[in-house]
Amino acid sequence: MRFLAKVKTVIGKIGEEKQSGFLYYFINLFVSIITGYNHEKYWKRREYCINPARKNIFWKLYCLLYIKRVDAKHLSSFGTFYNSGCKFISPPLLPHGPNGIIIGHDAVIGKDVKIFQQVTIAQGGVIIGDNVLLGAGSKILSKVRIGNNCKIGANCVVVEDVPDGATVVLQKPRIIQK
Repeated sequence: MRFLAKVKTVIGKIGEEKQSGFLYYFINLFVSIITGYNHEKYWKRREYCINPARKNIFWKLYCLLYIKRVDAKHLSSFGTFYNSGCKFISPPLLPHGPNGIIIGHDAVIGKDVKIFQQVTIAQGGVIIGDNVLLGAGSKILSKVRIGNNCKIGANCVVVEDVPDGATVVLQKPRIIQK
């Protein structure tokens, strides 16, 4: 994965500034073939699939099949069902792809949320604000509200509400001797 990121960074700077052009398109195609995940395609199809106003049943089922295949390959789930699913204000930023990310079907997630690998967001009314960073392996339990501009550290288990602008980290490890 590091090699692909380096290739995209080194070669793709020309088209990436505008996010257009042949080189940008080719590199994204190359990376999506290798990793099995195309960010734009996934989120566009997910939005179509969960929108009850869209009436083309066959295209919805095809989109749902595509989403479930990508989720199965990456051991993830973004709470997507036919005509329902968790609500994203804008697609999240996934620096490591969708690897191991599990999100309950009734969560509400704000815009510009950065989600690292192995994050779990439980069902039960979780609300996550805008510009939130969820570190690798963090767990958000049900009925929790995370405010705007928060940072949740790696492997944290959040069980209570987090105010705006807060940073949540694990406590210092203790050594227990017998």
